[in-house]
Amino acid sequence: MGFEPTRRGSAQWFSRPSGYRAPELLQLRSYHAEESRGHPARYNPGVPDAVLVNLIILLVVLLGPLLFHRIEDNLEAFLFVMGVLSALASGALTMGLVTEALSHPIPITIAVLVFGFVFARTRPSPSKGMQSLVARIGPVAPMGLIIVLLGLASSVITAIIATLVFIELVAAMRLSRADEVRVTVVACFAIGLGAALTPIGEPLSTIATARLGADFWFLARLLAPMIVPGVIVLGASARLLIAQTGPTGERRAESPSEGSRAVLGRAVRIYIFVLALVFLAEGFRPLVDRYVIGLDPRVLYWANTISAVLDNATLTAAEIDPRMTQEQVRAILIGLLLSGGMLIPGNVPNIIAAGKLRIGSREWARVAIPIGVVLLVVYYIILFVL
Repeated sequence: MGFEPTRRGSAQWFSRPSGYRAPELLQLRSYHAEESRGHPARYNPGVPDAVLVNLIILLVVLLGPLLFHRIEDNLEAFLFVMGVLSALASGALTMGLVTEALSHPIPITIAVLVFGFVFARTRPSPSKGMQSLVARIGPVAPMGLIIVLLGLASSVITAIIATLVFIELVAAMRLSRADEVRVTVVACFAIGLGAALTPIGEPLSTIATARLGADFWFLARLLAPMIVPGVIVLGASARLLIAQTGPTGERRAESPSEGSRAVLGRAVRIYIFVLALVFLAEGFRPLVDRYVIGLDPRVLYWANTISAVLDNATLTAAEIDPRMTQEQVRAILIGLLLSGGMLIPGNVPNIIAAGKLRIGSREWARVAIPIGVVLLVVYYIILFVL
């Protein structure tokens, strides 16, 4: 099976006739023939320069934020520069690409902006209601419901806002330190999974949808049968994770600063981040042609456990291609989403929650790695064994 986007941006998976070859693949294979007829091809897989340069750029993009604090603090600008360089090296920097790069971030930016202002204006009310509810019935049932609702709602209100809402609610519950860390890790797994169902949920889903030329609900159709049950199971696990029966009286969370400037600044950073990923995705296409496009889905699934330490949206930009099969795309995305929850740098919800709740890397890893390993094994069995 293969993927072919329509001209209007919709996407379909369907069986191809025997002997069929994707038009883009035919174009790559007939590069020299096209060139001999005077029609310049966009990529030349026979020339290693673009591949070598983009391998270097990929290493810099993945390792730079881990090694240098200044790059981490200015990640969006750094990725933008790297994206432009990558597209230039691949010969892909055209007006068409610039137009795409400017337009693709708009929906997720609007969602972050709108729901950011809503959250900023309504913050006190949910916290007070949660304190009253926990005092009456305890924290277990409310926490399970919160994890499920925010996990699924993150595909609409975005992973960023869902995480900020969770931080406000869990802080109001005044759980013990151990309970708070455990439920926060599980909630970030759920939010990271749920946000992938639409292109406005998180940068990973935005860039995946853009690269595939797919419609708004494509990822929901592809991933929901696995993600929705996973989010529900994670919410149900709250009964096993919370030991206490009432509040401790402590509030350790750093109250998020949510003035208009903070909301606007966050939206601008998301816009630049996704714009940069569009450039990187197109620039990395020679790497995909040479190293990724023919890999078995099972290999792609386990290879993407590297997302535990590297940003999963950046890895999505480096791997996803419209010529991939349904199984390859699903394996990449599920592998990225699950492993992204195992360590703090893996995805945006982890970074926000760990920073606001002051959760250290070791604290996070002790809880998240066992959960992530179990999820990876279970989903592997579902995807490739059953």
